[in-house]
Amino acid sequence: MTLRLFRAELLSVATDPRDDPEAIRHEPDGLLVVEDGLVVARGDHATLAPRYAGLPVERLAGIVVPGFVDAHVHYPQMDRIASHGEQLLDWLERHIFPAEMAFADPVHAASVADAFLTELLRNGTTSALVFPTVHPGSVDALFAAALDRRMRIVSGKVLMDLGPKDLRDTPEGARADSEELIHRWRGRGRLGYAVTPRFALTSSDEQLRQAGALLDAHPDVLLHTHLAENKYECAAVAERFPHAHDYLDVYDRFGLVGPRSVFAHGIHLPDRSCARLAAAGAGIAVCPTSNLFLGSGFFDFGQADAHRLRLGLGSDIGAGTSFSLLHTAGVAYQAALAREVRLDPFRALYLATGGSAALLGIADRVGGLLPGQEADFVLLDDAATPLLARRTAGADLATRLFAMQVLGDDRTVRRTYVMGECAWDRGIG
Repeated sequence: MTLRLFRAELLSVATDPRDDPEAIRHEPDGLLVVEDGLVVARGDHATLAPRYAGLPVERLAGIVVPGFVDAHVHYPQMDRIASHGEQLLDWLERHIFPAEMAFADPVHAASVADAFLTELLRNGTTSALVFPTVHPGSVDALFAAALDRRMRIVSGKVLMDLGPKDLRDTPEGARADSEELIHRWRGRGRLGYAVTPRFALTSSDEQLRQAGALLDAHPDVLLHTHLAENKYECAAVAERFPHAHDYLDVYDRFGLVGPRSVFAHGIHLPDRSCARLAAAGAGIAVCPTSNLFLGSGFFDFGQADAHRLRLGLGSDIGAGTSFSLLHTAGVAYQAALAREVRLDPFRALYLATGGSAALLGIADRVGGLLPGQEADFVLLDDAATPLLARRTAGADLATRLFAMQVLGDDRTVRRTYVMGECAWDRGIG
């Protein structure tokens, strides 16, 4: 038995603090005990330490929080972050589809996958739900790199038989490729699969039916797609599917709305859609930096909360402007306030950890830094910059956390641990 003991300030929000008065767990001087990559004990140092007398303890200077869980991100788009000048549909045509065509080359896919996972770790993200491209090799490259790093990554071949010429599959071919990928990667390491139609406009009715059949055939996979991101997109969907009640109903008619469904964005939703999402147990990955960058709008937290929707937080690189879910949480606060909702910093941390983990169906494994969970955690530095140090000096916990969300970025991440082992150290790189 090999135990590793970490002494630090510990903070986690495993469940929604609006519903659970015990959700915020904080030990100003805590002890985290890890065995074989799993948390076996956690508590106040003075109380817990006698159980482990005589064992070496590693002291971590900073605040330890669970590893961040990115509920929606595109790894092939990382080299097109900060691409100027367009809203969603034109942005895809001008910047993104040309970039994704390069992923037909497995060497290119492997290179970008490695850089992408490094960037996640540098920003404290240890688990993610990831869009690759239409190419099966793009999934292989991502999964191989994640397996090597022992990261918890969920992904799946993009389905888009109505895409541009060089990014187009067929319903039958996409189904066969997806089945093969599931067979090849299921059960390996910490990997998970998601059936991934890009969005309603890039798949035929037959392909959407095939996506529903895949979801039915594999009860351990997720459904990952986009929903009601941009008003021009919504208008185009309404034109193509005139008999659907709304955008969500398009997916519902093909069996794609259920408890394993993760929809990115959901900015422009009627109440009917919200009620249906809640009834189905489906959830929304909120992507505030992307929504602002593309001029799509502000997510309506008030509407979502009124319907008790399940929510997580996504960076949505490359329309999103930061890999940092700390920074993304700060922008979520601003997006919420634009609609007169005050997003509490502890709830924002929940969305970036336990909330996203719940969306991905992995909340029993990550997101709370609880005994029995995998020991993915991040050491945050609330004095990482001179301005942040001034703002947090002598401040209470809520103020320090909120300051890191608003003023922080990758510099705030001092170290990232995966399964109890340091996978990123700011001082080493």
